[in-house]
Amino acid sequence: MAGSGSVSASVRTGDHESIGVADVARLRAEVFPDGRVSRAEAERLLAMDGRAGSTCPEWTAFLVEAVTDHLVHQEVPAGYVSDANAAWLVAAAGTARPATELEVLIAVLERARTSPPSLSAHALGLVAEAVVDGVLRMPDGRTLVPGVIGKAEVDLLRRILHAFGGGAGIGISREEAEVLFDLNDRTAGAANHPEWTELFVKAMANFVMCASGWTPPTREEALRHETFLDDRSIDVAGFFRAMASAAAKGILDAYRAPSGLEEAWRTRNAERAAASAQAEAIDAGEAAWLVERIARDGRVHDNEKALLSFIGRESPLLHPAIRDLIARVA
Repeated sequence: MAGSGSVSASVRTGDHESIGVADVARLRAEVFPDGRVSRAEAERLLAMDGRAGSTCPEWTAFLVEAVTDHLVHQEVPAGYVSDANAAWLVAAAGTARPATELEVLIAVLERARTSPPSLSAHALGLVAEAVVDGVLRMPDGRTLVPGVIGKAEVDLLRRILHAFGGGAGIGISREEAEVLFDLNDRTAGAANHPEWTELFVKAMANFVMCASGWTPPTREEALRHETFLDDRSIDVAGFFRAMASAAAKGILDAYRAPSGLEEAWRTRNAERAAASAQAEAIDAGEAAWLVERIARDGRVHDNEKALLSFIGRESPLLHPAIRDLIARVA
């Protein structure tokens, strides 16, 4: 009986080499007749994906629906993913194929009202691992290039960051910031897509300022590249051409250039920060973390220089440690 963990023998024994449309229809009829998906059923469906030689698009949609229904809508209270449930999801989704695992995690992040920062950080970490080894093949057929952060990787990272908290006014977490910094260190010498610099700088600036009490814009506003494409006063193409032209010098020159990108960010922030400029200051804790992270591998990478330059202009009151680091880099 569905809802009690009873599913077909093929799910239990893994005797499917492929999963087709007819299989999905049969499994949907078995799993959903009472409107509920049990934890045992969710686990077996994820494990079935891991054993499958090939699947149809309908399978991924069904699996995502089943797992999110169980975890987001049926667990009490609905819409809230607890630490324990997040830990279960990480373990259970890990039995599926990597691309499916990521789709399930992102769907839960997108549909939950709240979830632990560790869940978003784990999803980011899966992308970071895929960047290094390049083994992840996305459901749309795209494959990732080993060792390089391309457009596909940036899109994935941005989607995860948007998903956490539903795009609400929640700043980047320490867990997420650590993953992004590690990824930046590991790919510092690669020919990464220019949008990676933009995403890294804005995400890190959001973290260190928000951690000091500054009210951030929504994640969607802060991190979505398309936000700036709608503003005709912003020469986005010129910004990225300049940024890609001469490594660190090109990045810093691009942020200094009158492209409108910096002004757009400044204007959006000013609307929220006018009444709390003092709270926007980076305090000792965030300063120590940022200095330690930048110095961890003994180098100051181009994106880190761009971040320091950005923070130096945006934060009205800099901690001396940050000011000293900016001076040394300059």
